[in-house]
Amino acid sequence: MGKAIAVGILGIVVSGAMLGLGFLAGQSGTPARGPGPLALEQSAQLDRESVEAIVYDFLISNPEVMLDVQQALEAREQETRTAAARSAISQQSDEIFNASLDGIAGNPDGDVTIVEFFDYNCGFCKRAMEDMDTVIAADPNVRFVLKEFPILGPDSQAAHVVSKAFNSLHPEKYGAFHRDLMSVEGRADEASAMRVALQHGADEAALRTAMQNPAISDAFERTYTLANRLSITGTPSYVIGEDVVFGAQGASVLFDGVEQARAVSQ
Repeated sequence: MGKAIAVGILGIVVSGAMLGLGFLAGQSGTPARGPGPLALEQSAQLDRESVEAIVYDFLISNPEVMLDVQQALEAREQETRTAAARSAISQQSDEIFNASLDGIAGNPDGDVTIVEFFDYNCGFCKRAMEDMDTVIAADPNVRFVLKEFPILGPDSQAAHVVSKAFNSLHPEKYGAFHRDLMSVEGRADEASAMRVALQHGADEAALRTAMQNPAISDAFERTYTLANRLSITGTPSYVIGEDVVFGAQGASVLFDGVEQARAVSQ
């Protein structure tokens, strides 16, 4: 990252300096007969080498400049990503917060909603379960939307199909089902998801019929589209109010997001 930025800085500065040299050369008067192409090429090469040496020496002597530039670039990228995410949240808020096949945990009528994009085979998501439970236990007015986002292979896709089908049949049991499937040893797949579903009272025949519902695959496609618009590429990621939280950053970050969302809504 740092090397790439250094090369970029060097190129930009050198290009700017060379443009400046060219401009100054153009202002120095118009000779009756200018130097030939070869002489111009050699002169430009010498000038570029001189500028590169000056810039290189400056950056070596002042390495903190690199950090300043990197921080500025990262801040600009974050601003751009935040603006794009907020625009997407504003335009598709109903699909994000109220999609019909999404599971709900916490208070269904809570005044603040946290939307978690997750995959049953994501180790970070498994560890982030504690964050969700901490927030729900501490704040009875938080509504958690569990946005199924299978991105970790065919096993994940199959497990999430079972999960969606189970939620369509037994939404009141989805929270307990979700916790148990997140806790299975090894990879979650259709077999393990089916086993957990049956443990929570599902009828296998009815569940397999529900798994054929085309609305399930449509829901996944809409989630992938949302994730793309929100710049979400990994799990877990969260939408809280107007903002996206990328990665499992702990319950304190979720609490901060809830507080900010409440402040904005007042």
